[in-house]
Amino acid sequence: MAWFGRRPSTRLASLIAPGTLWLAVFFLVPIALVFGYSVMRRDPFGGVLPGFTFEHYRRFFDPLYLDVLGRTIGWSLLVTVVSLALGYPVAYLIARERRRRRLLLFLVVLPFWTSFLVRMFAMIFLLRDTGFVNSALVAAGVIDEPIQLLYTPFAVLAGLVYGFLPLMILPIYASLEKLDDSLLEAAEVLGARPAARFLRVTLPLSMPGVVAGSLLTFIPSLGSFVTADLLGGAKQAMIGNLIQNQFTVARNWPFGSAASFVLMAVVLTLVLVYLGRRDAAGAPIG
Repeated sequence: MAWFGRRPSTRLASLIAPGTLWLAVFFLVPIALVFGYSVMRRDPFGGVLPGFTFEHYRRFFDPLYLDVLGRTIGWSLLVTVVSLALGYPVAYLIARERRRRRLLLFLVVLPFWTSFLVRMFAMIFLLRDTGFVNSALVAAGVIDEPIQLLYTPFAVLAGLVYGFLPLMILPIYASLEKLDDSLLEAAEVLGARPAARFLRVTLPLSMPGVVAGSLLTFIPSLGSFVTADLLGGAKQAMIGNLIQNQFTVARNWPFGSAASFVLMAVVLTLVLVYLGRRDAAGAPIG
């Protein structure tokens, strides 16, 4: 009872204190350590040496690394667009379905019951020369012999879309599920055709879910390295592979930390610009 007798500000502080402490210890502190490594000199034997330098940030802007960053952003945008094109109809179907809604939602979240790494290995068995996709195409007479699907940009795109598609479906479903059917009925009474009802009523009201799903798909795609490593091979490296290699193979922690911070800055800038434009246009952002 003593807790309920406190002032509202005191109760609010006690509620947010555990979460704030958790973020400070497991997010802010590691971020500060990574930034510290990024401005220190590299030890020739691995690790870091005392000192202060921006050499690693300057090195990242070499055309070689900028090309990797640009390819990663392009792939992430493509993954987001493809996931939106595939996920919106699924979310709409689930939101309109009454009897089997729980079953369909269960099927959407079912992949999360399995490790992401295991799912990417499953994609290898699907896309390899003797995998299910090639075998099915040969059996159907579509192709005469297996085609190269694995270790191609298509394999990386397919793996990323498969991995992050549920993150697109669920926020859109949450927006569509709250849609008031009376609005659609009113539009129909006023003479709006199905396409017009969708473009003028359903789509605008579902934009918060579209924005949330796009962000939840785009940001993890930028940092993904397992998919490009397993399905794309060395030819399809993304910025996540570059950072991973710097911390493991090259043992260049300062440069890997600098690349991580540049990636975070790019993500933050893109997200703020996107949300800022939507906010300036008067569209709902969440």
